[in-house]
Amino acid sequence: MAKKQKTYVVWQGHKPGIYSSWDLCKKQVDGFSKPIFKAFDSFEIAQKAFQDRPDKYLSENYIEPTMLLKNLSDNQRKPILKSLSVDAACSGNPGVLEYQGVDTETGKLIFHQGPFPLGTVNLGEFLALVHGLAYLKQIKSTVPVYSDSVTAIAWLRRKAINTNLPRTEKTEALFQLIDRALAWIKSNEWTNPVLKWETEMWGEIPADFGRK
Repeated sequence: MAKKQKTYVVWQGHKPGIYSSWDLCKKQVDGFSKPIFKAFDSFEIAQKAFQDRPDKYLSENYIEPTMLLKNLSDNQRKPILKSLSVDAACSGNPGVLEYQGVDTETGKLIFHQGPFPLGTVNLGEFLALVHGLAYLKQIKSTVPVYSDSVTAIAWLRRKAINTNLPRTEKTEALFQLIDRALAWIKSNEWTNPVLKWETEMWGEIPADFGRK
């Protein structure tokens, strides 16, 4: 039987957040004075723990519950409202692309880019995440960023993208933005938690374009 993959929460480290492997977690705690982190069997519980006080989970008496997040109380399974939500929309995939970021609590538009004549949803979601982090760093805010894209979050963590979209005259403007985004994440640090928006539980992410 394959060993169950753990999820790691770093409350205090170089980049606090939720990490899918020990190698990723280790990079955030090595060399950091008094790091606070823990491994969880459940991603849902890890996400809840990251939003909570670490001391509740570091006690010797703590036993990780096996219940799914949907079985937690309403208060425990709500998203963090003081946050930024990002999303992208593509008319076809590839197709005409745009992305935006909004205040999760109020729905106020914070930024919008596009339309680009040709792009993919994954590229738009990635650019939205990086744009959001850059914006929050500029205004010195440490609030979380929500994305409903597992791929975009993975690209952000790897600091690399994987796309079959060709770089042509039609996509050059988009790729120039991607180049800038990759350069930014490779040369900047941020403390904002990057969190997965749980669409099945919370509905569409507030930054959704409403075209489904």
